[in-house]
Amino acid sequence: MTLLDRHGRAPGVLRLSLTARCNLACRYCCPDSHEPSGLLTDSQRLMLVREAAALGWRQLRLTGGEPLLHGSLTALIARIRRQTCVAEVALTSNGVLLTRSLAQALRQAGLDRLTLSLDGADPAAVRRIGAGDSFPAVLRALGHAREAGLPVKLNAVIARHLNDNQVVPLAALARREGVELRLIEYMDVGNRNGWQHQQVVTAAEMIRRIGQHWPLEPLGRPAAGTAQRWRYRDGGGLVATVASISKPFCADCNRLRITADGVAYTCLFAAMGTPLRHLLEQTDSQPLRQALTDLWRQRQDRYSEERGMDTAKTRQSHAEMAYLGG
Repeated sequence: MTLLDRHGRAPGVLRLSLTARCNLACRYCCPDSHEPSGLLTDSQRLMLVREAAALGWRQLRLTGGEPLLHGSLTALIARIRRQTCVAEVALTSNGVLLTRSLAQALRQAGLDRLTLSLDGADPAAVRRIGAGDSFPAVLRALGHAREAGLPVKLNAVIARHLNDNQVVPLAALARREGVELRLIEYMDVGNRNGWQHQQVVTAAEMIRRIGQHWPLEPLGRPAAGTAQRWRYRDGGGLVATVASISKPFCADCNRLRITADGVAYTCLFAAMGTPLRHLLEQTDSQPLRQALTDLWRQRQDRYSEERGMDTAKTRQSHAEMAYLGG
């Protein structure tokens, strides 16, 4: 029998954070400089993925912080591929540490696809967002990923008066590089970034700006997906938006997030999670499977939809983005 939450949503995507640390300090994320206590071991992560996959979380995305800081990443992916029934393993990274040899090793270990974060189309714009001198490294990472045969997309978080002048330049860069660009509305995740609603550039506005340069044809949003997609009519590829603020997709959200220290969150905007580490320390995996089952059956989150109806929602405390893994 399919596992369903209180709104009839089935499991789908497991987002597993490997670290809360990052080698960049982007202003919308504000990561920690240290790890939380009690990080999971790779064996515990493997147990978690195995049980979650058996319950329906068949798509795995490895996140951080910055997951390339995890020293045994390649070996972990290989073990997940050998010992679990996940259908797909993806990775989200800033790309700074992705060398040619590492990209090839990740592909050989079983990584299916890669998403790189790039919030500006030139070095100065990237520095303004707080990502230092990472721009050339991200472009090199893009090349290394493609060389290794990894399908790759670019993610960009857009905030008004910070980098909203980069929407069209980023679209031009992605078209030039032949990759899909995903433009993400600035979200009220965490408490450190000082989010204000007036900083949000809506997906509709971003698409309108791009469409003034290159006509677009809408493709829609796939079931349980986060991104609305458009096709360039001149054959220049795809562009997408993630509109959690202006057009929420809570109704079919299928994501479960696990932090680097083993806390489960059923919503990106949650304030509290459910600790699982004590269950991962046991040899018997049945209590873990039961805990995941109970957690999902009790799930009723739809924060982004409720945000539009209750402005008090934007004032509640949230877990930090780098801790949750985005």
